[in-house]
Amino acid sequence: MQPGSAPSDARGQRPGRRRQAREFALQILYQGRAGGGPLEACIASFWESQGLPAPDIRAFAEELVRGAESHRAEIEERVAAVSEHWDPARMAAIDRAILHLATFELLHREDIPPKVSINEYIEIAKKFSTEDSGAFVNGILDRIWREHGAAPGADSA
Repeated sequence: MQPGSAPSDARGQRPGRRRQAREFALQILYQGRAGGGPLEACIASFWESQGLPAPDIRAFAEELVRGAESHRAEIEERVAAVSEHWDPARMAAIDRAILHLATFELLHREDIPPKVSINEYIEIAKKFSTEDSGAFVNGILDRIWREHGAAPGADSA
């Protein structure tokens, strides 16, 4: 694998550019939260160890990480509100990171159709967590989107 490239999927195909960025964002957010260091230091350390991807991939990944962090309290509140019978603190850390990135996209990236965000993060959950995580992530994100009150004419999942 070349520096700055995302791993192939189960079929041996490389993901699209936005998927690569989302996967990098997940790895940065997960590592940053596990390590507890300053966000910018985590981002720099990640790129140093991985190599730099194309500028558009790097920019989108960093935007997602910074957005999820800057809206963390709101995102945690939304995830907790729709997580029936689940204490978010007891969720797998990787699933929480996936939900945080996806929720940021759903609530704050109006340029990305909700169905696209939800489907992307379902696939990422299957790849980085467990096969069951895909259904779990789908259920949580669908409820977040529905409770967000999709604006008239919005593309809901």
